[in-house]
Formats: sequence, C-alpha cells, structure tokens
Amino acid sequence: MQSAFSSTLFLTILLAIGLVFFLRAASKDRTTVVDVQSPLPPLEVLNGISIWLEERGWKKNGGNVDEKLLVFNGSVASSPFLTIFLSCLGGLGAASLGLVLIQLYPFLSWWPLLLAAVGAPLTGIIYSNKSNREEFLELKLVSRETSDRSILRIRAHRDELIAIQSELSESLELSSENSLLSSPI
Repeated sequence: MQSAFSSTLFLTILLAIGLVFFLRAASKDRTTVVDVQSPLPPLEVLNGISIWLEERGWKKNGGNVDEKLLVFNGSVASSPFLTIFLSCLGGLGAASLGLVLIQLYPFLSWWPLLLAAVGAPLTGIIYSNKSNREEFLELKLVSRETSDRSILRIRAHRDELIAIQSELSESLELSSENSLLSSPI
C-alpha cells in the first residue's frame, strides 16, 4: 500500500511542476521583430500606425530622429479570469498534495491540508506579478523618407503584431514575408 501512495505522491509532484511551467509560459515575454512593407509613403504609414496605437492606449515614449525610430509604451494587465483559474488549480493541486501526505504520514494529522490555503493565493499572486508589466513597441523606418515605398521594422509583442496585421493590413496595404498569424510561438 505504501508504494501506491509513493507513486501518487510522485504524480502529484509532477503535476505541481507542470503548474510551475504553465505559470512561466503564461507570463513569458513574446517580443518579436518583423519587417513590414507598404506601397504607401512612409509618413502616411507611420501616421496611420501611430494613430491606431494611440487609440489602443499606447503612449508615445519618444524615439530617435537619427535612427528613424519611434517608441511607444503601454501597460499589460493580467487576465482576471486566468488569475482565478490558476488560483483554483494551485489550491486544488496543493490540497491533493496535502491529502497524499496525510495518507503517507498519518501522524501529520490534518496539517498538510493547509498547503491548499497557501497554494491558491500564491499561484494567483505569482501569475499577477509576472504578467503585469510594461510593454514597448518600436517602429523603425528602414526605407528613406522620400521613397514611394515604406519598409518598417516593428519590434513588439507577438499579439500586438498580429493585431496590426489583422486590422491595418488592408487600410495601409501592409505586407510581410511571414504571416504573423502562422508564426511559431
């Protein structure tokens, strides 16, 4: 009987490790750089993207005229749903670990169940702290300002690049070598 509980403890610990890796993946930085082209003049494309970004809550954070660079910043908040979901998973996982420990070591009485009281809020706090961060978006003009064709290098979070492609590709005639919707995570 002891070996069955030991294997259950091992599986429970593996589940906890999986939760830790899920927390890391949920708050991972997914900044990507992509080159975007448009047949429109550079100023028109830059103005269109700038106005669109400001409507979405991004703020101009300066730039560098010599490098033809515009920098925007914005705050990214954690998902309340995912915070609650991960807190529930953390609580259930900690409670499961507590139950296994009670079965393995009966002299501990009910004390291992207190792991659930620690696991639930700790998981939500870790996720919230890691996913609340300041994001930056950089627009760099690669082509000359006087040319008829625009080539921009955009450095931003992958989700923001996908939003730019899906919402501005038609109006600003943006295209890139690789589709952001099919790029690897």
